[in-house]
Amino acid sequence: MSSSPGDTDLGALFDEHVADEFVVQDVAATMTTMTDAPVVNHVPTTAGGAGRDAVAEFYRDHFIGQWPADLTITRLTRTADAERVVDEMIIRFTHDRVIDALLPGVAPTGRQVEIAAVAVVGCEDGKVAYEHIYWDQASLLVQVGLLNPEALPVTGKEQVKALLENEPLNTLQP
Repeated sequence: MSSSPGDTDLGALFDEHVADEFVVQDVAATMTTMTDAPVVNHVPTTAGGAGRDAVAEFYRDHFIGQWPADLTITRLTRTADAERVVDEMIIRFTHDRVIDALLPGVAPTGRQVEIAAVAVVGCEDGKVAYEHIYWDQASLLVQVGLLNPEALPVTGKEQVKALLENEPLNTLQP
């Protein structure tokens, strides 16, 4: 059952959750922001977990503390209602380590990465119930050199440029 509207500032809840993941880097603190049966799904890789133990294990072994030191997350937009928060963001980092959530098992390439991502966060009773994180995996693979965009309808950093400049590059050919 969801909280009544106005009971919890879900944007502030999600901000605390993200700070516990990336700033405090504390699994226990992160888990205090979540329900008893949370789900985390990084959709392109299906990395995450379902249930409190699986999510805590994912955070401990594959997420918290695994990010490059130069990671930045810039929120572009936020939409929130009484049950969910949706953040549109730009994630930037140097691929200097294996990052299980985004590139499981991929050795560091040293390349700079910029991806657009969306987090859909469902909440129940003032806690995070689920996180569905989306990004264009093809764009990420192009940027780390694992996918050649020449013969494919994919782009790399151009996605972020077009988004930030609010001007699609119109790569469609007549």
